[in-house]
Amino acid sequence: MADRVTVIGWDGSPLTAAARSALSAATLVAGAAHHLALPEVPPTAERIRLGSLGLAARRIAGHRGTAVVFADGDPGFFGAVRTLRAPEHGLEVEVVPAVSSVAAAFARAGMPWDDAQVVVAHPRTLRRAVNVCRAHGKVAVLTSPGAGPAELALLLGGVHRTFVICEELGTDNEQVSVLTSDRAADHAWRDPNVVIVIGGQVTASSTAAEPAWLLGQSPAQTGPRGWARPQADGGEGESAQLRAAQLARLGPRTGDLVWDIGTGSGIFAVDAAAFGAAVIAVDADPHACERATAAARKRGVQLQVVAGRAPHVLEDLPEPDVVRIGGGGAEVVAAVADRRPERIVSHASTRDEAEAIGRALAEGGYTVECALLQSVGLDPRTWSEQDRSVVFLLAAERPVNR
Repeated sequence: MADRVTVIGWDGSPLTAAARSALSAATLVAGAAHHLALPEVPPTAERIRLGSLGLAARRIAGHRGTAVVFADGDPGFFGAVRTLRAPEHGLEVEVVPAVSSVAAAFARAGMPWDDAQVVVAHPRTLRRAVNVCRAHGKVAVLTSPGAGPAELALLLGGVHRTFVICEELGTDNEQVSVLTSDRAADHAWRDPNVVIVIGGQVTASSTAAEPAWLLGQSPAQTGPRGWARPQADGGEGESAQLRAAQLARLGPRTGDLVWDIGTGSGIFAVDAAAFGAAVIAVDADPHACERATAAARKRGVQLQVVAGRAPHVLEDLPEPDVVRIGGGGAEVVAAVADRRPERIVSHASTRDEAEAIGRALAEGGYTVECALLQSVGLDPRTWSEQDRSVVFLLAAERPVNR
């Protein structure tokens, strides 16, 4: 095992005294090509060009001597320190930090970033990173080959955002470009780069100058408490109890894409978005689409509203993780099941309708549960009945191996 492992963060600035001291004693240095070309790297040290950090960690673990690992930016922020400290390598490391590439990117843009989401995009996580960009108004994306600005823009599709693309931060080739997302796919971008994705609805709460206290805090987190609340305007729609049960069964979370088909007032879609998920709200009624847009603006969440009739309008939508079906019957349910989301919820007012939906879900390969929900609203002053709701709730889950 290496006698000592020092991880040096580099942001293009001159190396600190601590970094130079660690390098002078190094018998092994690992890093990218521009790190290994630094004049402070001892000419007698073994050099490892970093590709797979896991492979490099195994070589360092077997090295007898002192090792230095270079990383761009702060190596403790989505960086090399986590991998090197993994139990299977048994390495104890010292860290010489630098300004993270995310902090540097926002500095170049002249923007605060305590209200930003930060995600890492690899080819395997690209879709989830894009969903975060759909759901939030300010996101920093740490990209990788095959999951860069062009790929982000292509998957965003009709969701328009502004991209601040920072290429090769801290080097002589550093470049910062600002353009709309629909133009980003037409360029070839240099790695490494950081993309700041900005846009969506602007609300009073999101522009307030109140001091933040939580990194990545969204306006929805500072608004009124609770979810699945009764509609304040007394508008028509599903009961709060049914919406609460639907949300509980779907479990929307950051990185998910939720379809809300037959969104109506948009109140379910807004609740799902408040959990951090990206949401596409679909309705054939233009007035319903307007209400959903207004509800999202009032709550301070991002919502993509699509006007059209299911199932045909669903063909061009990106793949969902979870889906709520508020109307359309078995035909829409079957079309949704064909897209293989992880979970689906729907409801029915009659047993015949519930059985038809259940069959469509089962034939689509889903495990189906059904419950009869009854709720009675009472006036606590007189304990008299105000309203009553009886509905069949159907919840379906795709088996893990399908």
